[in-house]
Amino acid sequence: MKNKMIKASLVAAIAAASFGMTQAQAAEYTFSFAHVLIEDTPNGQAALRFKEEVEEKSEGRIQINVLPAAQVGGDVEIIEQIQMGLVDIGIPPTATLGNFEPRLQILDLPFLLPDYDTMVQVLDGDVGREILDTLSEHNMHAVNFWGAGFRHMTNNDRPIEGPEDLEGIRMRTMQAPIVISTYQNFGANPTAMAFTEVYNGLQQGVVSGQENPFANIYTMRFHEVQDYLTLTNHAYHAYATVVNQDSWDSLPEDLQEIMTEAFNSGRTTSRELTLQDEETIIEAIRDEIAITELTPEAREAFVEASMPVHREYEDVVTTDLLHKVYDVVGISY
Repeated sequence: MKNKMIKASLVAAIAAASFGMTQAQAAEYTFSFAHVLIEDTPNGQAALRFKEEVEEKSEGRIQINVLPAAQVGGDVEIIEQIQMGLVDIGIPPTATLGNFEPRLQILDLPFLLPDYDTMVQVLDGDVGREILDTLSEHNMHAVNFWGAGFRHMTNNDRPIEGPEDLEGIRMRTMQAPIVISTYQNFGANPTAMAFTEVYNGLQQGVVSGQENPFANIYTMRFHEVQDYLTLTNHAYHAYATVVNQDSWDSLPEDLQEIMTEAFNSGRTTSRELTLQDEETIIEAIRDEIAITELTPEAREAFVEASMPVHREYEDVVTTDLLHKVYDVVGISY
C-alpha cells in the first residue's frame, strides 16, 4: 500500500512538472530529480541549472523533471525512492546518507576539514571519489558533492573562543550520533531537537545554543534569539548527487558525460551562490549578534578536543578512509 501511494504521488508530481511541455521535443530519457529545498536556495538554483544544461546539451534527448520542496517526501524517503527506482536523481545530505552507508558519516566528524580550499581538495579529489563510491553498494551512482557551507555555533551563554567555553551549554543538535558525541566530548549538554522547533527552543530557553550553516541561521532567524556566533567552520554541510544505478546504466556513454558535466556545473553554482549568500548574511546580522572568529591556537585546541570522537567512530568510517583524509588535511595519526 505504501509503495502504491508513493507511486501515485510521484505520477502526480511528475505530471505537474511536465504540464505545458507538450510542444517540446519528445525525450528519449525522462528523469525525475527530487529534493527537499525551495527553489531560490543555492542548491535549489543549482538543480535548475543542472536541468537546463542537460536538456540543452543533450538536444532534448534527456528531460529532467525537478521536484523541489519535499514534494515526494523528506531526504530519507527520497533516498529510499532512488534505491527503488521510483525517483532517478537526488541531492540528499551526507549526514542522512550516513544512515544507509555508515562510511558517509566521516564528513560529520568535527574539525576534520579546516577551510574551504581543503574541503574542495578532499571532496573533489581521490578521497572524495572513494567516499562517493561506497554508495554503489546501495544501488546509487554518486557523481559529486554539492554543499550548503560550513556549520557554525551560536549560543546565549558566552562567546565560544575555545572548546572549554562549551562546558555546560545546552546545545541543540541533529539526531546524529557523531554530532551528539561531539558536544558531549566538548563538555556541553547536547539535546536532539527537530529543526522546526529550534527557534522556539532557543527563545524559551529549552536550549541555549545550536549549530548550523549561515543560510539556516539566517532563514530561521536564529540570530534574533542568540547573543553569540562563533565562526567555527567545524563541519561542512555537504550534499551528494546520486542517481539510481539502473537509470544511470540506461544512458549511453555520451549522455553520461553530459550528465556528469552538468552535475559539475551544478556543484559550481551551488558553492558560488552559497559563498555569495554567506557574505550577504554575515553583513545583515553583524549588528544583531556578537561574532567571534577562532584564533589558530583555538582551532588547534578544538582539533585536539575532537580526536576522541574521531577515534570513537574510526571503525565505523574505516581507519583506511579516515587516514586518507588525514593525509590530505595534515592531521597526524
